[in-house]
Amino acid sequence: MVSRLKRLLIGRPMRSGEIEGEKLGKLKALAVLSSDALSSVAYGTEQILLVLMAAGFAAVWYSLPISLAVLGLLLILILSYRQTIYAYPAGGGAYIVAKDNLGVPTGLLAGGSLLVDYILTVAVSSSAGTDAITSAFPSLHEHRVLIALIMIVFLTVMNLRGVTESASVLAIPIYLFVFAIFVLIVSGIVKYLTGGIHADVPELGATVSNISLFLLLKAFSSGCSALTGVEAVSNAIPNFKKPAERNAAATLIMMGAILGAMFIGISLLAYWYGISPDPKQTVVSQIAASTFGRGALYYAIQGVTALILFLAANTAYSAFPLLAFMLAKDKYMPHAFMVRGDRLGFSNGIIFLGVFSALLVVLFHGDTENLIPLYAVGVFIPFTLSQLGMMIRWLKLRPAEWIGRFAVNTIGMLTTLSITLIFIFTKFAHVWMVFVFLPIVIGLFYQIQRHYINTAAELRINLDTDKPCIKGSTIVVPVAGITRVVMNSLGYAKSLTDNVVAVYVGFDDEEIERMEKKWEEWNPGVRLITLRSSYRSIIRPIMKFIDTIEWKTADTDHITVLIPQFIAKHWWQHILHNQSSLLLRAYLYNQKDVVIATVPYHLKR
Repeated sequence: MVSRLKRLLIGRPMRSGEIEGEKLGKLKALAVLSSDALSSVAYGTEQILLVLMAAGFAAVWYSLPISLAVLGLLLILILSYRQTIYAYPAGGGAYIVAKDNLGVPTGLLAGGSLLVDYILTVAVSSSAGTDAITSAFPSLHEHRVLIALIMIVFLTVMNLRGVTESASVLAIPIYLFVFAIFVLIVSGIVKYLTGGIHADVPELGATVSNISLFLLLKAFSSGCSALTGVEAVSNAIPNFKKPAERNAAATLIMMGAILGAMFIGISLLAYWYGISPDPKQTVVSQIAASTFGRGALYYAIQGVTALILFLAANTAYSAFPLLAFMLAKDKYMPHAFMVRGDRLGFSNGIIFLGVFSALLVVLFHGDTENLIPLYAVGVFIPFTLSQLGMMIRWLKLRPAEWIGRFAVNTIGMLTTLSITLIFIFTKFAHVWMVFVFLPIVIGLFYQIQRHYINTAAELRINLDTDKPCIKGSTIVVPVAGITRVVMNSLGYAKSLTDNVVAVYVGFDDEEIERMEKKWEEWNPGVRLITLRSSYRSIIRPIMKFIDTIEWKTADTDHITVLIPQFIAKHWWQHILHNQSSLLLRAYLYNQKDVVIATVPYHLKR
C-alpha cells in the first residue's frame, strides 16, 4: 500500500543513466531558479513604503530614488555572481567561494546562512502567497496557516517527482506572472499618462521635516529584500544542461533584466497612484484594483501573484538539496543528503526543507512581515562573504582585467555588508534568532564532521596485519514458550552450529517448573536455561546471562542472539501483541558487541 501510494505521488523510479535528461535548459532554469527573486517584486516595494510611512505620507516619494539604489545593487550582484559562475562552475555559490578563499569556518558560516535562508524562503513564500489570496478573499484570512502548509506539501511532492517534471509544471504560472506584471505596468503607465489617475501625491524632492538618513537606510535595506534569490543560479550550476556555466550565466542575466524592469515599474506605479501600505491588501493588489477595478483582470493578477509567491519556494527546493549535498560531501552534514532518490533528486534534502519550513510557518502563524527580516539577514550574510571571497581570489590570482572585477566585488561587498548591519541594528528584535541559530548550526557541522572522522579512524584497518578472527559460534535463543515460532528459530540455529542454548525467563517458580517439564517432553535437542525474574523484567535477566557467556567464551566463540518473531498478516494486528522482541533487540544493539539476528515467522491469517 505504501509503495503504491509512493508511486502515485512521485512516479516510477528512474535509472541512474537518465540523469542527463533531468538537466535544465535556460527557459526552464529561469522559471525554477528565478522564482524566488521574481516573486519579491510582490513585496519589495511594499517593504520600502512600510518604513517610509514612519515619516508620514509626504515621504513616499523617497521610494523612487531608493528603488533606483536597489537596482544599482542588483546590477552589481548580477555581475558579481556571473563572475562566480565562471570561477566556480561546479556550483556551491557562497559556501564554496568563502571556504576556498576565506577558510572553512567562514565557508560554514556562508553555507549555514544559506541553508537557513532557503528554509526561510519556503516559509516566507508560502506566507506571502497566502497574503495575496486573503487580500482577494478576506474571509480566508483565518485559514492562512493551513493554506501555506498545503502549498508546502504540494511543492515538496512536486520536487520529489524530479527537477525536469517540476520545472515543466511550474514554469507556466511563473511566466504567466511575468506576463501579468508587465501587462499591469504597461496598463498602469498608459492610464497615468492619459490622465486616468488623479492621486494626490507628494512632489519629487519635496522637503520632509522628520526624515533622517537612518530611516532612508532602513528603507533601502528593507527594499533589498527584493534581491533575495539572486544567488540561487550560482548555487545550482550542476542542474544546467551543458555548457552548464554558459547557460547559468545567461539565465542570471535574463533574471536580472526581468527583475529590474518589474521592480522599478511597480515602484513607479505605487508612487503615481499614491499607494500606502495596507495590512489587509498588498501594494500590487491596490495597484491592480486602481488600474483595472475589481474585475476579471484584477483577480487574474492576484491569482498569478499568489501562485508566484508560493512557487518562489521552488528556488529553495532546487538549491537547498544541492548545497546540503556539497556540505555532506565535505562531511559537515549527514551522508543521507548525498543519496539520490527514485527520481534522481536529493530526496532527503527536499523532505528536510519541507518539514522545517512548515514548522516555521506554524511557529510564526504565517506572518510574512515577521519572517522577512530573518529571511533577508540569512541571504545578505552569504552575499557579503561571497563578495569578500571573490575579492581575495582576484588579489591572489590577478588574471587579466582583474582590477575591474575586484572593483565590482568591492562595491558589492561594502553595500551588502552595510545592508546586513542596517538590518541587524534596525530590526534586532526580529533577527536576533539568527545569531542564536547560526552558531548552533555551525556547531552541528563540526560535531558531524568530528563523528565521521572518528568513525573512519576507528573502522580503518591495516591491510598487512589485520585479518579476520576465526572463532566458533554460540547461539542464544530467547523463548517465551513452545510454539511454531520457537521451533522455526531453533531449527535455523541448529543448522548453523550445535552450540545452541534456549533461554526462558519466568516470574515465579511454578511457571518455571511447568516450562521445564513441557520442554523435557518436547525434547527439541537444545538445552533450556531457565531464569527467574523477581521484578517482572525479561530483558535484565537475559542481559546478565549474556554477560556470563561473554565472560566464559569471549576468546573462543562469537555470540549470536537469535530472536524469534512472528509477523502478523495485517499491520494493525501488530499493536495487539507485546513487542518484547523489538525492545530486546534495541537494547542489545546499544549495549552489547554481540551478533543480533531475527528469525521471522509469517502468520497466514
